[in-house]
Amino acid sequence: MPHTLASLVNHTALKLTVLAGEDRLNVPVRWAHASELIDPVPYMEGGELLLITALKLDAEDAEASRRYVHRVAQAGVVGLGFAVGVNYEDVPEALVEAARQEGLPLLGVPRRTPFIAISKAVSAAVAADQYRAVTAGFEAQRELTRAALSAEGPAELLARLAAHLDGWAALYDASGSVVAAAPDWAARRAARLADDVGRLRERPAPASSVVSDTDGDDRVELQSLGTGRRARGVLAVGTGAPLGTAERYAVHSAVALLTLTTERSRALQDAEQRLGAAVLKMLLAGEPDHARAVAGRLYGGLLDAPFRMVVAEPVAVDDAPSAPPAANAAPAVLEALADAMDSAAARTGEAVLAVPDGNRLIVLVADGGAAAEACAEFAAVAEARAGAQSRPRGRAARGEADGGAGLAVGLSAPTGPMSAANAYRQAEQALYVARRRGRALVEHEDVAAGSVLPLLADDAVRAFADGLLRALREHDATGRGDLVASLRAWLARHGQWDAAAADLGVHRHTLRYRMRRVEEILGRSLDDADVRMELWLALKATATPPGE
Repeated sequence: MPHTLASLVNHTALKLTVLAGEDRLNVPVRWAHASELIDPVPYMEGGELLLITALKLDAEDAEASRRYVHRVAQAGVVGLGFAVGVNYEDVPEALVEAARQEGLPLLGVPRRTPFIAISKAVSAAVAADQYRAVTAGFEAQRELTRAALSAEGPAELLARLAAHLDGWAALYDASGSVVAAAPDWAARRAARLADDVGRLRERPAPASSVVSDTDGDDRVELQSLGTGRRARGVLAVGTGAPLGTAERYAVHSAVALLTLTTERSRALQDAEQRLGAAVLKMLLAGEPDHARAVAGRLYGGLLDAPFRMVVAEPVAVDDAPSAPPAANAAPAVLEALADAMDSAAARTGEAVLAVPDGNRLIVLVADGGAAAEACAEFAAVAEARAGAQSRPRGRAARGEADGGAGLAVGLSAPTGPMSAANAYRQAEQALYVARRRGRALVEHEDVAAGSVLPLLADDAVRAFADGLLRALREHDATGRGDLVASLRAWLARHGQWDAAAADLGVHRHTLRYRMRRVEEILGRSLDDADVRMELWLALKATATPPGE
């Protein structure tokens, strides 16, 4: 317990008497200091017991006493000690009355008690209090270390920490979700701090902040966990008062232990990621049996049930969809997506195989599982933000906490190990559509069920179409026929002469002649299905207005 004025008054050797402020003696005393300056305030820090003899102060003057007492009280002085029998035979009534009006404790110091005795008593008490705090801090560190090494791990550590603080504690993972809290009711309170935790996670670790719980009287302190650019977690502690020395030792110990646990987990994740990369490589190479053997218990369950392939890329927000994002922004959005999926999977105990591939993230997730749902939710939030910003169409949606990069995700249909390569192609196709349509996520089923026409709105496709049809358009410009319209009608009718001629309002022999001219000008046969397909797509591409 900190030393107080009451402790000094109860010190039998000092023989102090209370003349004013009897109801404020439980205030902690940080130091005892003697000063005869009329204005000692510039040399005060607050929390001192100020010892005076009134050598320069006219303590019998009511106005002078009132000004002096008011000024030192405003500076944070917790009490006055007045030496009796030095400059005044007794404590002047004017000074006593000023102390009463200000509510400042005034202690009478008998002549036989030197100021240095009071200073020594305060110093000894402060040293003893600091020793107790350090001892309690070391004991808390040992107890928290044992808790961290127990089977319950972080959960037990939080329980011990909350008990030491006489408050509550909560742990957030890399995605900002609450993964453990103590006591149990603290999980609801911790969930309300999601925005504050999100802002702290955006700062390089280590970082801290103090926030207010608007629904309670708690003082909440947030501490980031990790040693790298991106925080790997956050510790929150809630108390009814600012942390003391012993409590601060306990919190710092918890941060160190949780950071160590987090970094060890990170190293394990890196090893798992390398194993996952090997499994993925074997699946894409058409070697499912070898992939199962390497996957073992870590990823074996994922390969035993239908899974989906996810391919995600960052895209520039302010440039064209094909432009790459800033180098420092690209990893952030993919890390945020991976964290969200990993956290969701960890809560349900399902496996996730995530492999960074250059500027991409490739993930295998259980069909209908928590990770797949987290991916969809992340993309939905990104797309909602993009809509709120009203950005032009054709740009991918902005990702959460991405530092300026947008996000595009392609999701394959449910599949198994035998068809992993095909699932990867499906995810890539869906990713391409997501980029072209300005969507954060597109599933392969949406691509298969939709139209191919939106895919033609590409500069390269238009250039190819214009080049393929240029000779026919130049022919038509001379007024010698309408070959482009005739070709479109003929292809639309699947080569049915009579129907196409009727649509054009010409004789079928005229239409046959025009199609021969098309073949002559292009130097290609309309009997070739590939030629007909290319011409039809070229006609559709050039008929599609830019931006649609």
